[in-house]
Amino acid sequence: MAKVSVIVPIYNVQAYLREALDSLVNQTLKDMEIICVNDGSTDGSLDIIREYEAKDNRIVVITGPNGGYGKGMNKGLNRATGEYVGILEPDDYVEENMFEELYAIAHENDLDFVKSDFYRFTRTPEGKEEREYVSIDVTKKNYRQLFDPGREPDRIRYTLNTWTGIYRRAFLNEHHIRHHETPGASFQDNGFFWQTFVLAGRAMIVDHAYYCNRRDNPNSSVKSREKVYCMNIEYDWIRDFLMEDRERWERFQNMYWWKKYFVYGFTLGRIGQEYKKEYLARMQAEYARAMQKGEMSPDVFTELEWTKIQALIRNSGSFYDMFRSVKVFRKLLPYVPQSVKCMIMKAMSWRKK
Repeated sequence: MAKVSVIVPIYNVQAYLREALDSLVNQTLKDMEIICVNDGSTDGSLDIIREYEAKDNRIVVITGPNGGYGKGMNKGLNRATGEYVGILEPDDYVEENMFEELYAIAHENDLDFVKSDFYRFTRTPEGKEEREYVSIDVTKKNYRQLFDPGREPDRIRYTLNTWTGIYRRAFLNEHHIRHHETPGASFQDNGFFWQTFVLAGRAMIVDHAYYCNRRDNPNSSVKSREKVYCMNIEYDWIRDFLMEDRERWERFQNMYWWKKYFVYGFTLGRIGQEYKKEYLARMQAEYARAMQKGEMSPDVFTELEWTKIQALIRNSGSFYDMFRSVKVFRKLLPYVPQSVKCMIMKAMSWRKK
């Protein structure tokens, strides 16, 4: 058994794949298994994987027709043999000490999972890398402390990413934790995130960044404007999972609607202009129904967030106007004189109270 199996789900990423694989084969942790799942790539990705496979016996290649992210990830999870499992998206890369250090923490503390901070990065045409450090706990108060996520719903506030950590494989198999396999869908890591958080008993987060997440790949699912309702489909599936156990649903329902508010807002900013009003109408219907059923509490939202939700329920058109004005304001903010900016920020702070 390897200490860590890392799954790399691959579809048409030849421009970035070598950097991702180099970051794995050069890890300081040598006792690893690297599972490359080729999901029907039509570019040179499979040739690159085969090249690395021939040089490193730790690399396992699974290849087949395109079946979508969830199906590909599940193939990798079913094939993994490591004590812990990690994920590397093929247009990203990781620092060379990531899996050695995370494994040591997970093993020492007998964790179901451990997650770390990460970097977002872009590269200029000249190759200069620009990084942004992202803290998964914005409060910075809960690092390196053992916690039970299944009994602490408020921990859902941590930044949602599946690839910043490693997961005990026995834990995943015991609870049959896998990805949703909707054909052609995206954002199926959301369901994996929820399952691991809700079902884990021992977890930890680490205030050190190892994972480097690319933000300039034009083919990323984050950039896709066609897949309008993929997030909604995924969150319907997450709701079904939570409602399998009534106590579980009652414990997590407030945070479900809190997290959903932000991922829907992310989707609203991502999709094409022609879909926004239609999307808001669906948001309005979902949140009106949740309000009617008493599934949301204002206690988990800020006053401003709760005000926006009420505005959405009353009139999705006015909410859209508010959303658009805020977006425009954020774009203009860097060009506003500092004295005016301070006045605006003070006013916004006062309104939040």
